[in-house]
Amino acid sequence: MYYKQFHNLKISALGLGSLRLPEKEDHPGCIDREKAQKIIDLAIAGGINYFDTAYTYHEGDSELFIGEALSKYERDSYYLATKFYAMSGKRIQDVFEEQLKRCRTEYFDFYLFHGMDENSFDKYTDKQNDYLGYLLKQKENGRIRNLGFSSHAAPETLKRFLEWHSGFDMALIQLNYLDWTMLEAKRQYEILTDYGIPVWVMEPLKGGRLSLLNKKSAAILRNAAPEHSLSSWGFRFLMGLPNVQTVLSGMSSLEQLQDNLRTFEYLNPLDLEEQKALEKAAGLFMEDLGVPCSGCRYCCPTCPAGLDIPLLLKGYNEKNISGETWRVAQLGKKKGPEQCIGCKICLKHCPQKINIPEIMERFAKNVI
Repeated sequence: MYYKQFHNLKISALGLGSLRLPEKEDHPGCIDREKAQKIIDLAIAGGINYFDTAYTYHEGDSELFIGEALSKYERDSYYLATKFYAMSGKRIQDVFEEQLKRCRTEYFDFYLFHGMDENSFDKYTDKQNDYLGYLLKQKENGRIRNLGFSSHAAPETLKRFLEWHSGFDMALIQLNYLDWTMLEAKRQYEILTDYGIPVWVMEPLKGGRLSLLNKKSAAILRNAAPEHSLSSWGFRFLMGLPNVQTVLSGMSSLEQLQDNLRTFEYLNPLDLEEQKALEKAAGLFMEDLGVPCSGCRYCCPTCPAGLDIPLLLKGYNEKNISGETWRVAQLGKKKGPEQCIGCKICLKHCPQKINIPEIMERFAKNVI
């Protein structure tokens, strides 16, 4: 395991995210203690010292288990992160005290606002609740060592959030080689870098989808580097980004953990030839599952229905690849694909020659 310096701390480049810890077969939502403890123990033996959880994970069982699992280790031998979700409607004072008890600790090394986006922005910045003021007091009292936030927001919203408060110690964003362009992770990374805020990464393999790919894409990567797993390509892509501090992986089996530990034995970013191979593989993957919208917006002024076509195409791609659309900022607040009238005017203005009306029809049937 290699480590990266964060102020006076040395933090493992690979961290363990607890959202995907194994659950009991007969009790979904409840963590399988025996299997999950083996993962924690192997992670620590392999050099991982950063563990991430949240109040809402596994309906609260994640924090309880992490507290149990780490209690056998010296508290100063690992770094513990958890989060507060404003959309839960609970008082932050009550949640914070409960989290300390659940996690069997007197302080959190990292404490984050959870899932800041267009829907929760106003909650986190609300002056009456003053969530930030409360957490800054906890930091002054030593119960929080570092304060940050996780974000699924569009770049514009992320920038607004940092204009509201630029003093965060770190930020956790969804970042992988597909979302680098598809969900504008590149711009998010650049904004945080400009503000001097270190980046932690979630969804480095897009929920495991980049560990599988499709036959054509997988073949390209295996031929380029037979000794490396498909998963390792996602991690090594991130190794080339200097402002990435730690990559969180939700490992649900010992096999996944062992493979990831091998990848993070040393800093090994992609070389130029490997970057070209990855770009080709990603392009073929998107050809099968998505549409190559460049976001030029030439189609938008011509649409009689007033649709934000690039936004809808982004939602279509995300739905096909991850099966969800909630990560696409503003999608639920704009006109949906069902409002496309099929006039085909947009076809004359799309440089990528995307059959937009056909995609809108597919998307509408899939979502509605």
